[in-house]
Amino acid sequence: MKRISIKDVALKAGVSIASVSYVLNNKIDSRIPQETIDKVKHAAEELNYRPNNIAKSLKTQRTHIIGLVVADIANPYFSQLARIIEDEANKLGYTLLIGSSDENAEKFEALINMFADRQADGLIIAPVENSEKCLLKLQKQKIPFVLIDRYLSGVEADSIQINNYDISQKVTEHLINGGYKNTLLVAYKTQLQHLLQRTQAFLNTLEKHQIQNSQVLLADKDYIDRDINTGLENMLQNAVKPDAIFFTSNKLAVSGLKKLTQLGINIPQDIAVAAFDETEAYELFPVPLTYVKQPLSAIGTTAVKMLNEKINIKNLPLQNVTLHAELHIGQSTKSKHI
Repeated sequence: MKRISIKDVALKAGVSIASVSYVLNNKIDSRIPQETIDKVKHAAEELNYRPNNIAKSLKTQRTHIIGLVVADIANPYFSQLARIIEDEANKLGYTLLIGSSDENAEKFEALINMFADRQADGLIIAPVENSEKCLLKLQKQKIPFVLIDRYLSGVEADSIQINNYDISQKVTEHLINGGYKNTLLVAYKTQLQHLLQRTQAFLNTLEKHQIQNSQVLLADKDYIDRDINTGLENMLQNAVKPDAIFFTSNKLAVSGLKKLTQLGINIPQDIAVAAFDETEAYELFPVPLTYVKQPLSAIGTTAVKMLNEKINIKNLPLQNVTLHAELHIGQSTKSKHI
């Protein structure tokens, strides 16, 4: 079946090809009568005209495609962030293509290569561990990209992060001020800097307050339930049991809350709970949780703005933006002093 061309639309509407081009590319000015505009749009609709984006991209050297690589699209944090980025990208005329690396370096590299092959104008990336070589290759290819959520120390790139250390320190201070002296931190086994900052802030804050009973439970990202179930069972049998738990991600928190419920632990009477990030799953828990709210809207809008600038303006200086998360205090960390 023959593809409908701009010439076909012009013949159907009885106008020049130039007029059709101006109308369909939204370059309308006062020189084109409304009658002509209406004829062109009506003809294009009747013929079911679709623009030849391949030919257009060859001419302009732009595809108006942005690639987004998230760590786990099933995680509410990334799914909400993807929606915000998609809305912002659409406002600027971009189509967003999304890939989920599942925290796997090989899958991550395959996604990056796919977006490069599709000639995406730029990428917004949540990098995974051991992806430095892939990102350095991307820089050599001169494909603009912006890192979100996390960064890699071996890659100098535009990035958007949150104040991971400061907000984790604030959570720990909140628990200490509430009278909790035996706080357990539940974190990932990882080398990602943003997650290590959360752990380091916890340990440094306890040391600052001369609290010796610090405990850290590390979970493998591929075996969260297994590691948390075993770890909590063992720690709750210790002579010094935790009186508060700080989960450094929403996935860790959901897994931990399920286990505490199975064990018949009352929150906050038996153990106080604070978590990083929010998720609708928290709403199913009988006690409003204390959690860290990340500025998702600001992360998404800033990422698209930065990438669009990099696409349109060459040799811009690097930008490393730090946005601020907020601590929302719920009943799950009710003070022992009350």
